[in-house]
Amino acid sequence: MSDRDREFSDFVAAQMEPLRGLAYLTCGDWQAAEDAVLVALAKLYVKWRRIDNPAAYARTAVVRAAIDETRRPWWRRERAQSNAMPDRPDARDDTNAVDERLRIREALQKIPARLRAVLTLRYLEGLSIQETAEALGCPEGTVKSYTSRGLEALRAAMGAEVFVSRENYRAARAV
Repeated sequence: MSDRDREFSDFVAAQMEPLRGLAYLTCGDWQAAEDAVLVALAKLYVKWRRIDNPAAYARTAVVRAAIDETRRPWWRRERAQSNAMPDRPDARDDTNAVDERLRIREALQKIPARLRAVLTLRYLEGLSIQETAEALGCPEGTVKSYTSRGLEALRAAMGAEVFVSRENYRAARAV
């Protein structure tokens, strides 16, 4: 195995779960999330030596691939037939925490993919407005307005009395 392959393998081993979680929160389906991550990693492998910040490139590629997955006609058809939200098999939390996470995930699926992507990058990945704008290829003002609209939509989807904080939002990823 070459040094390039070893470096890439180490990167994939370290980043696979965070990227998979990011993709899942963006598209809402574990299989589509895995497909999006694999597509992104394949693109990254080709450009591995030329990329200065592989983690940022991978996040951007995963979000874009996950959004593309939701645009496929077969995905919409399959999604409409299934109302159940899959749960990760390795969840080890109490019932109330799992219920809250599932509630947040369900609410996330009710908002548009672009708003969901901005919220995921800002609150789950902890990126700044500038980093999120770079990742999505849009102006900082768009990120600010999408963040505001996304939080408003998320609050509406969860119920007006719910305050969505960074901690609550991150809880959605823990399952």
